[in-house]
Amino acid sequence: MSSIVTEANFWSTWSPRARGMLRIISGLVYIQEGTAKIFHWPHVAKFDSVQILSLLGFAGVLDVVGGMLLIIGLFTRWTAFILSGEMAFAYFMVFQPRGLFPVQNGGNDTILLCFILLYLFLAGGGAFALDNFLGNTRRDPRH
Repeated sequence: MSSIVTEANFWSTWSPRARGMLRIISGLVYIQEGTAKIFHWPHVAKFDSVQILSLLGFAGVLDVVGGMLLIIGLFTRWTAFILSGEMAFAYFMVFQPRGLFPVQNGGNDTILLCFILLYLFLAGGGAFALDNFLGNTRRDPRH
């Protein structure tokens, strides 16, 4: 039996998979940021003096725990919401005072992650997420 690929079939098949890959890659980015802050691995010189009980140390814990939750797709929407807020806070606290535009102030990655996470909060974690098996996600009739 041959399968006819329609445009609607293509999008309904691949959109959740692409969203799942975006979620996993975002989680991996978060974990490396967090481990650099709290475990000093990989080594990033600006994180050498980070203490676990500091604001940056707390951010590192959020990055590691949130990154792991994103990778496995558990509590994806709420994890993405919290991490998006963390990125917005970081942007306005650290980068925005350096200049008006992200390209000037070095905040490109931060603002991009903020909006990727806001998207995941609104759209859900996509394919390959534990939320899909545990019923932790709103069922979208289109996908």
